[in-house]
Amino acid sequence: MGDSGSGRDLSFRDSVVVARSAEDLYDMVSDVTRMGEWSPACAECWWDDGGGPAAGAWFTGRNQTPERTWETRSMVVTADRGREFTFIVGGTRARWGYTFRPAEGGTEVTESWDFLPDGIAFFRERFGEDADAEIGKRIEAARTGIPVTLAAIKRAAEPA
Repeated sequence: MGDSGSGRDLSFRDSVVVARSAEDLYDMVSDVTRMGEWSPACAECWWDDGGGPAAGAWFTGRNQTPERTWETRSMVVTADRGREFTFIVGGTRARWGYTFRPAEGGTEVTESWDFLPDGIAFFRERFGEDADAEIGKRIEAARTGIPVTLAAIKRAAEPA
């Protein structure tokens, strides 16, 4: 077991083709103040210290589930307009990313999530015996939330 998350897959990614340019989609996704519009778990985000989508910038996100509400701080690690926007929760715990590639009919947007070793260690310290169950909840949230988020981005980007 150790830091492996009990042998479970600690990564997930999914993609959707959206009839918009990569730059337009990047501008939507990198504006973290809009994340609450499409994420099923994230209610809202705001830039810390007047920041913006640049590597090294930090933002705070408020997440909500039926059980609880919590806030996290995340650091932008890649801000390459039209290509990739990636941030790491807590600076070391979980990596969320969006990549943009030309595709027939528009742009393929891929959202990815990776639960990092520091995240596993943080959960073991914070939740003790309940860590595996809490890790399982995060894995399930990513697996179910990413397709919902991508569908919402597509709906927002392709107005009728």
